[in-house]
Amino acid sequence: MKEKKKKNAIWKNCLVTTAIFAIAAGFCFLLQRVASTDTHVPLIFVLAVLFISRYTEGYVYGIVASLLAVIGVNFVFTYPYFKFDFTITGYPLTFLAMLAVAISISALTTQIKKQEQIKLEIEKEKMRGNLLRAVSHDIRTPLTSIVGSASAVIDNYDVLPDDKRLELTKDIKEEAQWLIRIVENLLSVTRINESSANISTNLEVVEEIADSAVQKFLKRFPDAEVKVNIPDEVLLVPMDGILIEQVIVNLLENSVLHGETNDITVNITNDEQAVFFAVEDNGRGIRPDVLPCMFEGGMHTGESGGPDTRRNMGIGLSVCFSIVKAHKGNMEAENRKEGGARVRFSLPLQKEQNYGN
Repeated sequence: MKEKKKKNAIWKNCLVTTAIFAIAAGFCFLLQRVASTDTHVPLIFVLAVLFISRYTEGYVYGIVASLLAVIGVNFVFTYPYFKFDFTITGYPLTFLAMLAVAISISALTTQIKKQEQIKLEIEKEKMRGNLLRAVSHDIRTPLTSIVGSASAVIDNYDVLPDDKRLELTKDIKEEAQWLIRIVENLLSVTRINESSANISTNLEVVEEIADSAVQKFLKRFPDAEVKVNIPDEVLLVPMDGILIEQVIVNLLENSVLHGETNDITVNITNDEQAVFFAVEDNGRGIRPDVLPCMFEGGMHTGESGGPDTRRNMGIGLSVCFSIVKAHKGNMEAENRKEGGARVRFSLPLQKEQNYGN
């Protein structure tokens, strides 16, 4: 698989280099018919080298393009045409300067891309650290509860009344379901990290993804009422359907677990650039001190000693935020004026270069 990706990357970089050179050469041929001199040619090819360095990976293509630009300009666009002539007055200095500029541009562009990659890795490490801190608490707490409830049932099975055994069994089920949700979130993050945040996307029908997420959510929370508002037109959006479904499920679960409400609305709208998903509820809303950092992970919404202090809202929302960002989208949250909370995220309608397959 790695060898195939490497070969595909080489072919892609070669095609990009060839295409940019072809465009530069074609433009120079057109200008030859109207311009009285060829002084513009070196500048155009330096610009071509800049674009090649920007849209290819590594130093090699930019430096090779620099050398080819110098040779090509001498052979094709310097009189006598289609012949090498290194005796022209001022030629060595002019083209050595052109080569130096082209190589410098290539090196600087590659360095900038490496710095962007380092920044991306730092952000991923920060997210991974936040998730590990959150998960260490979230996994330990329900496991302790499961072991305690199971031990109570086993050790006191004969003396426990039926209603107490049923209550402890329900507690075990609830904690096990919570662990399943944590594992699903971690698997989602793993998929993003393994693909270096460049996820594979396909055109998906928004209505089908939303309906699948709601059905999955209702299996866990059958008492909840979810209303979905969606445009009449069929919306096709480039996305990883499984990951976006996980985002919607997480947001719905947060409304029930932390908003303390079973009345939820999913509003889906669109414009020419993006599709917008808004999960709204009429619950208790989001505390003002939580809003600025609610997507960072490792944060709890319950008051100290409250019933949901063990429930970490941060890990789920941190995963959601990472998934949406990997889709080149955005996510935000706010309290509604009429009460409750609204979490909104967007997905672009157009695939960007180097984004997905």
